[in-house]
Amino acid sequence: MKILLKRHWPLLGLGALLLIVGFYLAKSGKELVKTTALLKDMVSGEGLKLKDIHYRQDDPEDKVKWVLDAQEVQLSEDKKILRFYDFDLKVETEGRPGLKVSGKRGDFFKDSNKIELWGDLKGFYGNDYEIFTEYLLVSNNLERLSTDKPVRISGPFFTVEGRGLFADLANDTIKILSDVTTTLKEGLAIQ
Repeated sequence: MKILLKRHWPLLGLGALLLIVGFYLAKSGKELVKTTALLKDMVSGEGLKLKDIHYRQDDPEDKVKWVLDAQEVQLSEDKKILRFYDFDLKVETEGRPGLKVSGKRGDFFKDSNKIELWGDLKGFYGNDYEIFTEYLLVSNNLERLSTDKPVRISGPFFTVEGRGLFADLANDTIKILSDVTTTLKEGLAIQ
């Protein structure tokens, strides 16, 4: 037996080395499969998902700042669509009152710079006006709001309800498109 070990020790050493290398490769192969599966789940057509986020975008050229707080955000694989859930959105434009909107779901389209919002929307324009609706399209660099759904707007002395809305915030113009009902609150002096 001693002679066998003296003669064949290089082959036995090589065999032990091959076993160690094989074991290492088998173990790292399993980790490689796990990592690949994790990456596949992360970008399997949904892009990147984040929970409880605070996102801020400042655009000094257009003098617009917006802040998004959301429970969940999904960024598409091509990074052109930002989808958010259970959100609070604040838009500040230099020289105008701020706009705050909260709701259930929203989509930001980077190419067209449009934001679509859905679900129990409650918005505030400045400190005086509230808006309630189920759907809102924010466009033209955050200056226009529109919807074809029922809408209610409340101000210091009035409430306006109807169907459909077009608001041009740059020109301080708001239009309710149909089925309009206006209620004036007490304390308003009409001259």
